[in-house]
Amino acid sequence: MGKILLYLKRRIRLWVQLGVSALTNGYASGFVGGKIFTGPSKAYCVPGLNCYSCPGALGSCPIGALQAVLGSRDYRFAFYLTGFFMMIGAVLGRFVCGWLCPFGLVQDLLYKIPFVKKLKKLPGDRWLKWLKYVLLIGFVILLPLFVVDVIGQGSPGFCKYICPSGTLGAGIPLLLANPSLREAAGWLFAWKGLLLAVLIVLSILVYRPFCRYLCPLGAIYGIFNPIAFYQIRVDKEKCTSCGACRRACKLDIPVWKRPNSPECIRCGDCGKACPSGALCAGFQQGKNREARQKEGTV
Repeated sequence: MGKILLYLKRRIRLWVQLGVSALTNGYASGFVGGKIFTGPSKAYCVPGLNCYSCPGALGSCPIGALQAVLGSRDYRFAFYLTGFFMMIGAVLGRFVCGWLCPFGLVQDLLYKIPFVKKLKKLPGDRWLKWLKYVLLIGFVILLPLFVVDVIGQGSPGFCKYICPSGTLGAGIPLLLANPSLREAAGWLFAWKGLLLAVLIVLSILVYRPFCRYLCPLGAIYGIFNPIAFYQIRVDKEKCTSCGACRRACKLDIPVWKRPNSPECIRCGDCGKACPSGALCAGFQQGKNREARQKEGTV
């Protein structure tokens, strides 16, 4: 029993990811019948990147919803979505990316596939990190606002031309279940399929390439990382700057210098690797917690 509990504890993030993915995509009959769920829960967004058109999706993708509002003829400012991003970002930051995003789980599982030599990062990593902000501004915000059809409806640029989560979770299952859709699939689906294939290969070689370089949702949450309630804190008295945290970090972040980097997805590997126990992650400051423990209030 003890070994089982230890096994579950070591893999708690994986179990949370699996549970959240199953919960937010719980409309199983949608995958069988190739139908999109249209119940009342679709009016609300889930925290992670989870395509609205996925047959199993019970909620909406915040990035897709943002593009829909910006591209609408009737609305130009997304009050609900602005509040949603601010609330989730201010509380959790990119904890969502590490623990609650289904497409993040897909990349984690792909990275577990053995390969001759894994890469710590792609060439040009320093500049590629900014690409997700370019996609956020260009494809998520500007395209829906300014590229419109004859009736004034904006184009959801990121969902339409890029999003690999939508291709994997929605496009492929719907095409498999609907022969008429397979006949109508054209160059756009071929392009997105190619992009998904490239990302799958890259996800085997390097850890989470989509989250690092392309995800506009991660870009939004990353802005909140330094100020979110959920923080990683470094105890300067215990830290020896040995670099063990950076070696353990699959995103190559110098955690002892920048514990709340916009790139950090809060996976927790750095804290497990720290030999001196100098890293503390959570909603409470380490010093305050230790003080309360001494006072017997925790």
